[in-house]
Amino acid sequence: MTIRGLGIDVVEIERFEATVARSPGIVERVFTEAERDRSLQSLAARWAAKEALAKALGAPAGLVWKDSEVVSAPSGDPDFVVRGSVAARAEELGITRIHLSMSHDAGIASAIVICESDS
Repeated sequence: MTIRGLGIDVVEIERFEATVARSPGIVERVFTEAERDRSLQSLAARWAAKEALAKALGAPAGLVWKDSEVVSAPSGDPDFVVRGSVAARAEELGITRIHLSMSHDAGIASAIVICESDS
């Protein structure tokens, strides 16, 4: 396995909450229907995850926020479902596995993404 991309993002939860209060439509623009049912802290961590994934993919123009969805694997670990623009970029880079770690504590949400290829 070869690491093809690495991304990290940190979100101040209070600032994220203010953004959502100021622009509530952001929740529908960025998060899938299934993601929207989460707490504010969880949404902030998912925002960080989507940002970290975009960075790991080289932050190309044209990525659609909802084309990456944070889901729970059967183990309970966070995972991504990618489609559309995100899946196309991952394929372009030869990415075969995306690793995700998220956390939220003490007013901060964070996420780290590692993208790998088989070669």
